[in-house]
Amino acid sequence: MKTYFRLLSFAKPIEKFAIPYIIFTLLYVFFSTMVLVLLGPLLNALFSTNAHAVVAQTGPAPSIFHMSEMFKYYMQYYINNYGGPWGALKFVCFIIIIFVFLGNLFRYLSQRTMENLRVHTLLNLRKTVFNNVMDLHLGYFNNERKGDIISKVASDVQVVQFSVTATLQVIFKEPVTMIAYMVALFSISTRLTLFSLLIIPVSAFIISRIVKRLKAQAIAGQQSYGNMISYLDEALSGIKIIKAFNALDFIKKRFNKENETYSSIARSMARRQQLASPVSETLSVTMIAFIVMYGGYLILNHKSDLDAGHFIAYIGIFSQLMRPAKAISDSFSNIHSGIAAGERVLALIDEKPLIKDAPNATAITEFNEGIHFKNVSFAYQEKEVLSGINLNIPKGKTVALVGPSGGGKSTLMDLIPRFTDPQSGEVLIDDHNIKSITAESLRALMGFVNQESILFNDSIYNNIAFGKVDATPEQVEAAAKIANAHSFILETEEGYSTNIGDRGTKLSGGQRQRICIARAVLSNPPIMLLDEATSALDTESEKLVQDALNNLMKNRTSLIIAHRLSTIQNADIIVVLESGKIVEQGTHHELIGHNGLYRKLIDMQTFTN
Repeated sequence: MKTYFRLLSFAKPIEKFAIPYIIFTLLYVFFSTMVLVLLGPLLNALFSTNAHAVVAQTGPAPSIFHMSEMFKYYMQYYINNYGGPWGALKFVCFIIIIFVFLGNLFRYLSQRTMENLRVHTLLNLRKTVFNNVMDLHLGYFNNERKGDIISKVASDVQVVQFSVTATLQVIFKEPVTMIAYMVALFSISTRLTLFSLLIIPVSAFIISRIVKRLKAQAIAGQQSYGNMISYLDEALSGIKIIKAFNALDFIKKRFNKENETYSSIARSMARRQQLASPVSETLSVTMIAFIVMYGGYLILNHKSDLDAGHFIAYIGIFSQLMRPAKAISDSFSNIHSGIAAGERVLALIDEKPLIKDAPNATAITEFNEGIHFKNVSFAYQEKEVLSGINLNIPKGKTVALVGPSGGGKSTLMDLIPRFTDPQSGEVLIDDHNIKSITAESLRALMGFVNQESILFNDSIYNNIAFGKVDATPEQVEAAAKIANAHSFILETEEGYSTNIGDRGTKLSGGQRQRICIARAVLSNPPIMLLDEATSALDTESEKLVQDALNNLMKNRTSLIIAHRLSTIQNADIIVVLESGKIVEQGTHHELIGHNGLYRKLIDMQTFTN
């Protein structure tokens, strides 16, 4: 129940929906019940042997709170004054039409109110989940399947919407309906109703046994669905590699195996859910048969003052009593799926970002001196990646990070924008510890160009202006010119309005990278972080991109990671990292003269080239 009420909290302000829903539902239950209650007096009045007789009416009309007596009073009034039974029949039909119309009107209004609540809850839940996912630290995504996250945000939230909020509707409406029917049944025959109450618990026990294992199956089903979405995402993302390595059979078998697992769980759940309905229907008919036998016995043996009309009305009301009981049993079978999906969604909401602003964090707008690492260390799950790093990056200088793979270059760069935090030591912008600065203002000082060109399925213009909603076409075009991208953009079908496809697949590698550089130029940051921006390019593209990078780095503080050492020989400072430690530092010529690791790396690349 704790999970259910937490999910329900996303419906706030719930009173905006609950109060109208309660009012509409009570009115619906009243009018729909009264149609059945009035069935007894109607039958007795129409089929009585003295129906054509004129009976005097005595006393005032009964109170509105005694609907049955009031109905009989006015029916007799119509018989006496408006053409006998025919006039009464017209009166009855008119009343039934009015009651049915009002009942269905209020049912529609209650359903519309509940639908508004359902959509409102889904909106808040999905927004909360997505916002929390976006706020999580980058390390979280290294350990999670993207497809599983997508499944939680899309599918699981949808399951929560249609099961948990639907159960909320059942929790109020169906019990109120059952209470109204029970009051009507007791008003007709207390003895017969007490007898029927002995049978209902048997039905409830049988149905509860059927739905007992649904929650465990629902959890397994949601997990299997998440795995299947993950396999789909990986297959679509890596389709080129899959085909290149003839791995189609492996990928198909892996997906189909998970698909079969999910289908098996779904079938098992469906069998149990579908079994609940026919079982409850069979039990309800069986119960009605016993009531007909018992009630008929009482009437035939004159052991009850129950007349035929009221007995038929009693059976009609009791048959309707099983409808809300069936709805409640069905909701119990559906709620397990909603709770299982809800637990997965709430687990994602409860995941807290490791990187967050300090309570007293301040925003900065200027960069005046430099970036400083003071005795910085970092480890992934007790595996040390950086150890005792002390480094100064002066403003306006170009600093290159080089060294063998796994030396800690990317980790060191990720510390500057606080994609991750060091276990010990400090990283400072000027004299400010970056932990005392808001992440938004810190990252606003920086531009990023990565080895992988991260673009979006949108126009060239929107990719360059990404995150800069106030950018003008002139500014976008100027940034593209600095990035050596303007010429090839004009050659595309629709120029800056050309859609580049998923992840920019309609462009070449060099073109994608130059779009990324134009995006960085447009933000005009004082600090540039370049992570192997040219390593995946051919020679011609590399030259164009390198020229664009040189334009980008003018009058800026730049930190570059490069495996192609020829691209960073003009850097002001070259820092050589090995096994998480700085082993050399200086200019290209100084490090060549040291005859150390840098010289070794240069010689290796010269030999391989």
